[in-house]
Amino acid sequence: MREFYGYRRPDGRVGIRNYVLILPASACSSDVTNKVAAEVKGAVSFHNQQGCSQMGRDFDYTMNVLAGFAANPNVYGTILVGLGCENCQIDLIKAEIDKRTSGKPFFMTTIQDEGGTIKCMEKITRIAREMVAEASMLQKEKFPISALVLGTECGGSDPTSGIAANPTIGALSDKLIADGGTSILSETTEFIGGEQILAERAVNQRVHDRVLEIVQRYEEHFHNVGADARQGNPSPGNKEGGLTTLEEKSLGCIHKGGESPVQEVYEYGEHIPTEQKGLVIMDTPGNDPSSMAGMIAGGCQVVVFSSGRGTAMGTPLVPVIKITGNKFTYANMVDNIDFDASRYISGEKTIDEQADELYDMLEEVANGKFTKAEALGFTEMAIARQCNYA
Repeated sequence: MREFYGYRRPDGRVGIRNYVLILPASACSSDVTNKVAAEVKGAVSFHNQQGCSQMGRDFDYTMNVLAGFAANPNVYGTILVGLGCENCQIDLIKAEIDKRTSGKPFFMTTIQDEGGTIKCMEKITRIAREMVAEASMLQKEKFPISALVLGTECGGSDPTSGIAANPTIGALSDKLIADGGTSILSETTEFIGGEQILAERAVNQRVHDRVLEIVQRYEEHFHNVGADARQGNPSPGNKEGGLTTLEEKSLGCIHKGGESPVQEVYEYGEHIPTEQKGLVIMDTPGNDPSSMAGMIAGGCQVVVFSSGRGTAMGTPLVPVIKITGNKFTYANMVDNIDFDASRYISGEKTIDEQADELYDMLEEVANGKFTKAEALGFTEMAIARQCNYA
């Protein structure tokens, strides 16, 4: 049985990184949180473009993701910083965090309460340094690989994604699930045309109907505003790479889910309980940073991301393992791509052999090895909005 060394959290989950999160409640506090994180080694932050002037599902998405980030097992503790007058008030965010996790170090304040940005930065910098020092004392422990929740993503796809890279991820997903782990299939927009195939793999009628429901409401949302999901999907890069229709792209995308039964369907950013095992679907947009944000908020500790055209994206909270099935993309973007799955196309490896190698890499990353995106310090992040997502 595969194992890894990770960080035990008070809520029982296991982190593979040990970050202190400087969490911006809104766009108005993002510059402050990013400047502090840049000064404190071991602290991370991101630009939150949401958090104010929101209502309805937009507001819910932002609240769920912010709370989920703090609850993510890769986070040791959180310093929540607001401006003071935004919609996503820090006490509301704290209440949502408490629903998902407990026992982690936590501090919150606002720029207005502290008397401006400089005073606020001075205060939270000191607190962040103290929290990072405390985090450094936490000893790693050995855990079974079943403690991992794997997020799967694809972006900048071409035909090699559906032929080699995504089937390799799917075989990895099946192997992790066989070992007792959890895998998340995301990107609802890229189920369109293949949703019946996924639904037929559901463990019961309720899950079957939920798979069809999330695809139907996605399409209906676009129709309600006079648009069609196919207007922007496949993207220009997808088409240049050789993909011709959304259905063709979807059939390649769902390969990331392997052959395991679909156990459950979760809403965007919804907390995935620790007892949940097997293959699950999260209703996320096709936009890569927004989709990954939802899975991170749900509790995944690592993402495997395929790209036929190539991508450089990373996240602030979880390592992202890049894989391509295109040998030319791998050669051209070797600084960014971690795994070459094109060897299946050339006949050098089988999908199963590549999946075993990718599983080895996943285990190494879980044990602390940096992905290429981590080594480069790439930390892109976005939160879905109702205006571009059902």
